[in-house]
This record gives sequence, C-alpha cells and structure tokens, in this order.
Amino acid sequence: MPSFASSADLGEKQRTLEVLAEGVYALTAEGDPNIGAIEGEDFLLCFEALATPVAARKWLTLLREHTDKPVRYLVLSHYHAVRVLGASAFDAQTIVAHRTTADLIEERGLADWKSEFARMPRLANGAESVPGLTHPTMTFADTMTIELGGDRGTVELRHPGRGHTEGDLVAWLPRQGILFAGDLVEAQAALYTGDAFHREWSSTTLDTVRALGARTLIGGRGAVSHGRAAVEAAIEQTRHFLAVMIAEVGAVQQRGGTLKEAFEATHAALFEDYGRWPIFEHCLPFDVSRLWDELSGIERPIIWTAERDREVWARLQG
Repeated sequence: MPSFASSADLGEKQRTLEVLAEGVYALTAEGDPNIGAIEGEDFLLCFEALATPVAARKWLTLLREHTDKPVRYLVLSHYHAVRVLGASAFDAQTIVAHRTTADLIEERGLADWKSEFARMPRLANGAESVPGLTHPTMTFADTMTIELGGDRGTVELRHPGRGHTEGDLVAWLPRQGILFAGDLVEAQAALYTGDAFHREWSSTTLDTVRALGARTLIGGRGAVSHGRAAVEAAIEQTRHFLAVMIAEVGAVQQRGGTLKEAFEATHAALFEDYGRWPIFEHCLPFDVSRLWDELSGIERPIIWTAERDREVWARLQG
C-alpha cells in the first residue's frame, strides 16, 4: 500500500516569489499551497495564511524585502487548516472570510486540523507554534470591496458559489486583471475535493470565475497562469478533472458497483493526464469518497477525522 497521503513527501520545495504588478505578489512552491499579498496605499492585504506561524514567517520574510507596510487585512479563501492556522504570524488588524467559512471553522475546524496535519506533516512544520483555531473577525455573504487608495484601484472579494468547500472566496483586482482564485482553480496540480460540491463547482461556480476575464490567475497550487490563454487552460483543466470524476463515479454507482470500483475507474481515467501532478495519489481516495457520498444524496460533506482518513485510505489505496 502506498505511504499514507503525503506522509512520505518530506523534501523541501523551491519557493518562487513573483511580482505580478506594482504592489501585487504571489509565492508559489512546486505544488505546495500558494499565498499572496496586495499593497494598499498604506497597508497590506494578505491572501491565505499557510499551515503554521513558522511557515508564514518564512513567507513574510520574503515579502518584507519588497514592502514594510502593516497587514490590515488577512483574507482566508476557505477553512482548511493548511490555509489558515498560520494566521497569528501576520498580526492582521482584520481577518476576513466568507460567512460560511466562519461556521465551518466552528463546526469542523478542530477535526480538520488533526486530519490535515497527519496527511501533510511537512506542511505542518512548526506545529507547536499554532496558538489555536483561526477565527475570522469580519465576514460577508456575497461581495466585499476594499479600496486600496491612491490610484491602486480596488480588491473585490467574491463568493462565486460552492466548489472546493461551501465557503470559497476569490480576490479580484479588476484594474490589474489579476485573480487570486484559491483552491477553486489549480494550475497543473491535482484537485482536492474531499469537502467539495462537484456538480456546482464544475458548472456555475467555474463559469462565474471564468466570466471575470482575468489576465493573470493564482490558483491554490501550481504556477501562476499568465495571459488569457493560460488562465482559460487552468480553469478548464480544473473543470475537466471534475467532469471526469463525476462521469466515472456516476457510472459505477448506476451499475451497482462499489466505492473501490469507482476509485479504480476514476484513477484509470485521470492518471494519464494528471497522475504525475502534485498530490494526485494523496487526494484521489478522499475525492472519490466525497463524490460517492454527494451522488448518493449526502448534501454536505462528512467531517474528515484522522481516523476516518486512515480507514478510507486503507479501503481504497490498500
């Protein structure tokens, strides 16, 4: 049986800081979670927080080579532990998330913390530095606009619909044509869909993201997509991954097959295009398990626990 999730992935990843436009920054790391920052006239808006304060401080050290402005806003795209538990390192005046994300942190944040740190121990470096769950101090339902000041334009925080989770949001810079898409879009990195709403994500949610017309896109993982063609490719790669999963799992269910058979069929259908991309083997058992539930009529994702993780892994990857 393969090593559990990403427990054997212990090698350091090469980090790349890109200046996407004046005062707009993205840090990518070979398939590890991406993170970004946007300068206002006298403040910073940071997008995502990484898994621990130790990891976040490494990012902030790089960012401080470019700007010393204080962090006024820390924006969380969703509730997953590897995106939010480093928040204390930012000393942010305001922590912003979608209203549903705040509810999900209350409902399943502790279980998700234990689950994700066991799945991805390398990302949890400095786990002892996490002071507790991250709780947003400002939430919204649909759209929130932040003025950057001067001639910098605005940041529009938007909830395009349910997708990777119930409460995903994106950060859109209309003046610069730059979109921080969170895990709603991945660029040459496999999707994690263990808490997803696959049918909505693959249709109306991605349609809404695409309609923004971004010229630069920073997904949750993978390289920055530069230019309309690359942005479209990243969005459609994400849609295709989801569509293949829906077709394969649905077909097995319709003929009365098993979850294990659905996993094997989906793995075979996706492997040629995506199998060598980051975290493909890690994610797929959890992806298929959630989609099986969704197509069976279980509307909201079942909470992942460290124990459930191991059971699903043994059942599908064993």
